[in-house]
Amino acid sequence: MVRALGVAVVGFGWMGRVHSQAYVRVPHHYPQLGVRPELVAVADEVPGRAQEAAAQFGFAFPIRDWRELAADPRIEAVSITAPNFLHREIGTTMAAAGKHIWIEKPVGLTLADARAVADAVAGAGVQGAVGFNYRNAPAVETARDLIAAGEIGSVTHARIRLFSDYAAHPESALTWRYEREHGGSGVLGDLASHGADLARYLLGDIAELTADSAVFVPHRPRPAGATAGHARAAGGALGPVENEDYVGCLLRFASGARGVLEACRVSVGEQNAYGFEVHGTKGALFWDFRRMNELGVSRGTAYQDQPVSQVYVGPGDGEFGAFQPGAANAMGYDDLKVIEAYRFLRSIAEGRPYGATLMDAVRSAAVLEAMERSASSGRWADVEAP
Repeated sequence: MVRALGVAVVGFGWMGRVHSQAYVRVPHHYPQLGVRPELVAVADEVPGRAQEAAAQFGFAFPIRDWRELAADPRIEAVSITAPNFLHREIGTTMAAAGKHIWIEKPVGLTLADARAVADAVAGAGVQGAVGFNYRNAPAVETARDLIAAGEIGSVTHARIRLFSDYAAHPESALTWRYEREHGGSGVLGDLASHGADLARYLLGDIAELTADSAVFVPHRPRPAGATAGHARAAGGALGPVENEDYVGCLLRFASGARGVLEACRVSVGEQNAYGFEVHGTKGALFWDFRRMNELGVSRGTAYQDQPVSQVYVGPGDGEFGAFQPGAANAMGYDDLKVIEAYRFLRSIAEGRPYGATLMDAVRSAAVLEAMERSASSGRWADVEAP
């Protein structure tokens, strides 16, 4: 029998909408799941925003103060899609109240924040999922399987790249994302956190690294009111950008493999240019998020002049079969969040973790913290063990 499971969403910007849509869609793609999410409450401090969310998605109770959710027995699980500086307080409060949490990366402002939320989840015995959605792409899961099976030999080196132009315009509003107090790190927490997770997911732990970072747009206009997404604020008073626009990093994996991780939020001409190249002693793998359902595969015994085949993932790869009946029928970004929601809900139903967990967030945060130390000192930095 399928039972209803009350869920709430805290923070209803773009990502709050994505989580809400994912909850609604889960039963369509995973009818065999033992629980069915029921949208009980949505909380957002911006006047009117929670009411709009309730009208659009059917939440029963729109509220402004997220603290009201902790004591509500109708709510078993909470999505935390609020700004980074609120992650620790909301996450630890909800876990202590016995709520399962699905929280967006990077989980707070610091490694200590991520650890605090992970400890709260473990101590309360609840399930915790983290928004590392790119690892859910069927092509990425297939790449991981091929690497683990030795299909490209021993991995020698890899390149992970996350370039975007969402902050390239000089009139992009000076929102919380650009402030240390509210956003923490800049492109590290926003994009490099995904890169760190992909690196670990595909290739194992990172032992040490050396990094360089830069701010290329040092001032931005202040917005006149509440914003969502990447709004502009032409004519607003200029304020300083306090965190990095770019990071470049050399990686040394525990396996002995080498890597390069680059992330930038001000790359003119680049829209969600995320992907990786993984090279081994017998082959290579190539993935570009903009061609999410394709995987470049080179394997064989030629070594030199070995061709690359472009493979379309299909129903036998990852969760593809829950969305499309045959290869080359495209999946999209929102589908990755449906997979994430499904794995979170399955974790609750079965009492064991599926997908990215809070410990994955801690490990990613440890990589980001090492990047900051290295960029500041100009030296190689060890990645702290979780």
